[in-house]
This record gives sequence, C-alpha cells and structure tokens, in this order.
Amino acid sequence: MKVIHHEAAERYEPEPDWRRASLCDEPSISIEHFVKPPRHASPMHEHPQEQVTLILEGRMKVISEDGGEAVLDVGDTAYFAGNERHQIINALDVPSVGVDIFCPRRSFDFWLERKREP
Repeated sequence: MKVIHHEAAERYEPEPDWRRASLCDEPSISIEHFVKPPRHASPMHEHPQEQVTLILEGRMKVISEDGGEAVLDVGDTAYFAGNERHQIINALDVPSVGVDIFCPRRSFDFWLERKREP
C-alpha cells in the first residue's frame, strides 16, 4: 500500500491560481487534484492517456474538439478517450475543484512541459 496525504503531495501552478497536486503517480494510473480559478479555461489539448474528470466543488464546462459540450456539477464525470482534444473551463466566478484520473499515467509535469514547447 502507498498512501499520499494531500497536504504532502507534489504540486505546482501551471498558471496563476490553477493549482494541481499529484495524488497517485504509478505506471498504470495517475490521479491529480486540481483547483481552477474563476472562469479559467485550460488550453484545448490532447494526450495519449484516457482521462476521467470528476467534479468535487463548483461547476465546470467540458468541450471536445468534435463539438461535444457539457456542464458538469458536483459528482459528475467526463471521460475523454486517448488523443481526444478537449478543454475544461471553470463555469463560475469562484474557484472550482476536481480530480483528473489518467490511464496509463500522464506525467505530472504535463503542463510545464507544454509551456516549454516552441
């Protein structure tokens, strides 16, 4: 068994007030807790891993490049297939909180690496 306490988890801010914490980082799965600032939108992006996003607090809008769009409330989830381009937007004027699950694992520094790309 491996236990990761949220307060001790590795963390960073890809953008101001967009906080991410690594709750699990194993070859077959990674789990990231995140806080999105008010009205924040992640860039449209893709990765080879499958992803499930679970909303813990607030409300988020999810968009896929193929035109799919949905609003998620607390307890709702969205599934993204590997390499499916998508975007997640905080739909509120207050922070929203969620968990991202990636299979197999996605590198925790994914957003920092994207910033380094030309």
